[in-house]
Amino acid sequence: MKIGLVGFAGSGKTTVFNTLTGLDVPVGYGGELRLGTVRVPDERIDALSAIFSPKKTTFAEMVFCDVPGEHGADKKGLSTRALQQIREQDALCLVLRDFANPALEGDADPLRDLEAFHMECVLADLEIIERRLDRGKRENASKQEMAVFEKMRDTLESERPLRCLSDIELDRTPLKGYDFLTDLPLLVALNRGEERAAEPMPDDLAGRIGELQAADLVLSASVEADIAALDAEDQAAFLDDMGLTESALKRFIRSAYGLLDLISFFTVGPDEVRAWTIHRGMHAREAAGRIHSDLERGFIRAEVIPYAVFTEYGSESAVKDAGRLQVEGKDYVVQDGDIMHIRFNV
Repeated sequence: MKIGLVGFAGSGKTTVFNTLTGLDVPVGYGGELRLGTVRVPDERIDALSAIFSPKKTTFAEMVFCDVPGEHGADKKGLSTRALQQIREQDALCLVLRDFANPALEGDADPLRDLEAFHMECVLADLEIIERRLDRGKRENASKQEMAVFEKMRDTLESERPLRCLSDIELDRTPLKGYDFLTDLPLLVALNRGEERAAEPMPDDLAGRIGELQAADLVLSASVEADIAALDAEDQAAFLDDMGLTESALKRFIRSAYGLLDLISFFTVGPDEVRAWTIHRGMHAREAAGRIHSDLERGFIRAEVIPYAVFTEYGSESAVKDAGRLQVEGKDYVVQDGDIMHIRFNV
């Protein structure tokens, strides 16, 4: 799963990317999109690893993409190339500047930048929809398909993003391959200077983000870069001095994970304790296929221990002795934190 970091020049987007990934992409770099893989923090994996002492511990991972902040002809907007790179992401994180930058004209105005980005995406989506409607008229496309595109056109013309439409309101079946910008999940990260890192999101900005059906987060990229350079003990002291309880980047990664409606199930043993990433609502047989295709093809049953049950009893054997082991079939809906053993025969 790919989360695209986007934002106008000077927002601190690349600094956030470098701190997340441990890479060193030059700030202001205008070349190709850069990728970095990030571990998803999970205290449950830490706890399970301490119990099983495996040879290997594997956390869930996400790929973050630094989308070059190229400008369009008006020197403010994103270029056609940048918009296309944004379309290729599974979700977006828009980084908004809320700190002084002498290299840029004017004061920081995150609400203005949010509206500018939103409207660029709306107009880009509308252009695609209008072309499809025109072609549909010429080709006598089905009324059902045209109704979907008309619904989207009306929504965008009212300046609402497509993500505001539920699956009941909008049949997304014929939309695969279009990659509409305003239908992508969106996280808005307000990037502040060090002196305001602990302040909450302003009410007007939080309200507008909510109207756009997006999630929000406050961080200071410069502070997070300093934190990332410290060891764990010094990190805790630094955060306390700043009036923060947890690194914003940990919250950032978890928020991005949740943005895609992803969950983790676990496999455990002496060789490896591992988190496996799936979409919420996935059935056991399909989830088994994430481990190996043979497990899906020859699926017999899943032996399941919810994480909370495991921590209550402390071991797999104690769970079994208490009669709390769940034996589930292929249609079982996997829950976040399930510890699973797949029985199969190929």
